[in-house]
Parts: sequence; C-alpha cells; structure tokens
Amino acid sequence: MQSTLEKGQDNLVTIKMVIPSKEADSAYDMASNRISQHININGFRKGKAPKSVVERHVGVDRIQQEALEALLPKYINQAIYDNKLDSISQPVLKDYKFESGKDLEVTVEIETRPELELGSYKGLDLKVEVPAKDEKAFDNALNDFLTRHSSLELVLDRPSNSTDTVVFDFDGTCNGEKIQGGSAKGYSLDLGHSNFIPGFAEQLVGHNIKDEFTIDVTFPADYHDEKLKGQNAKFDIKINEIKKRVLPELTDEFVKKSSQFKTVDELKADIQKYLDSQDESQKKIGSENAAFKSVVDSTKVEIPQRMIDREINLLKSEYSQRLSYQGMDWNQFVQAQGGEDKFNKTLQEDAAARIKNSLIIDKIAKEEKISVEQKDFSQKLSQLSAMYGIAPDQLVKQFGNNPEFLTSLSQQVINDKVRDFLVNNNKFEFVEVRKDKVEA
Repeated sequence: MQSTLEKGQDNLVTIKMVIPSKEADSAYDMASNRISQHININGFRKGKAPKSVVERHVGVDRIQQEALEALLPKYINQAIYDNKLDSISQPVLKDYKFESGKDLEVTVEIETRPELELGSYKGLDLKVEVPAKDEKAFDNALNDFLTRHSSLELVLDRPSNSTDTVVFDFDGTCNGEKIQGGSAKGYSLDLGHSNFIPGFAEQLVGHNIKDEFTIDVTFPADYHDEKLKGQNAKFDIKINEIKKRVLPELTDEFVKKSSQFKTVDELKADIQKYLDSQDESQKKIGSENAAFKSVVDSTKVEIPQRMIDREINLLKSEYSQRLSYQGMDWNQFVQAQGGEDKFNKTLQEDAAARIKNSLIIDKIAKEEKISVEQKDFSQKLSQLSAMYGIAPDQLVKQFGNNPEFLTSLSQQVINDKVRDFLVNNNKFEFVEVRKDKVEA
C-alpha cells in the first residue's frame, strides 16, 4: 500500500492511500458473497447467485461500501502507525475511486491530538494556602461526640435560649392569606441549628412555656415558592415545651458503652488522629491543585472548536443525566445558571479547560512513562466498591465487559498517578490562612 499525508487546519490530516487492485478486487468479491448469503434472489439459493446477479440486485455501490468497511480499517491503522499520528477520533472516509481491475484510491480525514507546549511540571517551588489550624477543632469534635449521645430535658423555670429545642404550634399568613404548608402543631425546632426562614428561630428566643405571640419574617428572594419569594409574612406562635440538651459525663465507662474505645484517652487519640489526617489530606489536595494549576498556566495549546463542541455535548449529556435523576427540568436549570447565553459561555470555558487538563495529563504520563498496571485497577475498584457499597467482584461482573467503563477507570488511574507524580516531584511551602479567606 502507498500512502501520502497532508496536514490541514485544526489538526486535521488527510491521508491518500493506494491499495493494490488484487486486494481490492478480492475484498469486493468477498463482500458480494457475504451479501448474497443474506438476500433472496429468485432462481438462486442463498449464497449461490453469481456476482453479476448480486450487482444487479443490490447495486455496485452497496457492494463497494461493504468491501470498504471490511478492507479499510487495516490499511488506515497501518497508515496511522507509519506516519506516527496521534488520532483522537474515528477516521472519516472523504472520497474513493473503486474500479474493477484497478488500484483502489482512498482519501480519509483524521483528527489528531493538538500539539502541546508543555510548561514546567517538576522541580518547582510552590506556595500552597491551607486553612489555619482551628484551635477549637479538637474540643468541637469531642463536643460533637458527646452531643450525639446527649439527651433533652424539659425546662420549666426559665425562658428559651438560643441553644434550646422548642416544641411549638405555628400558623403562617402572607398578604392576609394562609401559607400552604405554613402551619403545624407540636413542631420541634433546635434553635441553634435551624433551617427555617432567616430570623424565624431567633424570635423564639426569650419566651416562656404557654407564651403566645406573633413574629414577622421575610422570605428569601431565592425561595423555591414563586408566590413567597421576597414576601413579608406573619406567624402566630404558641410555645408548648422548652428543652435543654444535657451532655453525658466523659468517663471511661461512658466511652466504653457508647463507642469502640475502652478509655477516654483512646477516644481522644482517635479524634486527634482524624484531625491530623484531615490536615494532611488538605495539604495533599492543595499541593496537587497548586502544581497542576502551575502547569496549566504555563502550558500553551490551541484547541480546535470541533473538539470543544464535542466536549460541550458531553457536558450537556452529563448535566441532563444528573438532572433526570434529581427530577429537575432542563430549562429551569439553565435559567438558574443565569440564562442560556451565560450558560453556553460557561460550557465553552469548562469544555476548553477539561480538554486542556486532559491533554496535559496524557502528555505528562507519556513523558514520564506512567502507565496503568493490574494493581492500579484493583486499588481503584476497591475505592469504587467502598464509595458505592458494591463488592469489587460485582463491579467487575456488571461493568467488566463495558469498554467505556474500562476506559474511564484507566483514565482515573492515570489522573491519580500523574497528580501523585506532581506532588512527589515538586516542593511546597504551606501558608496558613484564615478560613474565611480560603473560602473567598
């Protein structure tokens, strides 16, 4: 086979191939025979009709198409290999000249991976912002443990405070009309952890049992009920009970009875171990993100719009699937993102970023000879098993023959190994910042 290559715009490559007539004619004859075995032709048993009869019955074009589908993959793959092309999509047949007794001339178009000018990715000195250590973290964690095993006791001798749980009746109105679902009897509300309308719980503080009063609130502008968005409302309240939370005494006996630990010291050691692991996890994630961002910022690549459009369609499909699981409407979702124009711009930016990230990961993996081994698969399956509560062998049974699942799993493994490589081959200085600054 002879082949010539011509590079075009947007990473498109045109390959012109000349396949010897002997092989082309043989492929044509075999295609004619295959077709004859699946069609009924009067006067002939299946598979016994001469080629000329099959040609009259189905047409030469149909036979040629069948022959090309069987013949071309081998030659296209050979041309890709010979020319060291990094193809990223299925080849497209653009033209062909198929005549009996003559060499077959074929033109195909292949999209190749964009050229990447990879930035520095190892031996870097990077600063990583991490949340400043919370001096109250240990005490809060210990208090959370005690709170989970606490009890509520009735309060009879004082008004409610912001840490109490109040049992009350309420009846709400908005613009003089009753609010649908806005009334209840004997409702229990933890005033310190309320998810009611802002300002509701606060106005229940300072009242005694049997107090009856009215509170004024304003529904948030983004409230889910269109009729109530930003509206003022009144709620008639009657306090029935006030309860305070009583924490158990922290003793070895209590710890042994309420956990897997035998002593208070063991419990405290486990809490500290968990907090330390959280700190290390934040440092690792911060290091990964800082290193990867540095590489992304210093890497240059021109991504064809064709690739971005494909990625946008993939993103839309992912969004649509998640929305269907959540029972949400696509149009409402788009509006919630700021409208179609803003959402499309976001999709464009996200798609380009995802492609660039993927290209960088693949390039680093290739440069550093990072590959997927069997133990990597086993480890990733174990992680997925723990995440979804499905045994590893069941995951393999369900998805083992699914090429898309295996490809996705391989890519996840490569992503993880490249990120680990970046962490292990760069230096990081951790700068503690206040939590509110990190979140901002």
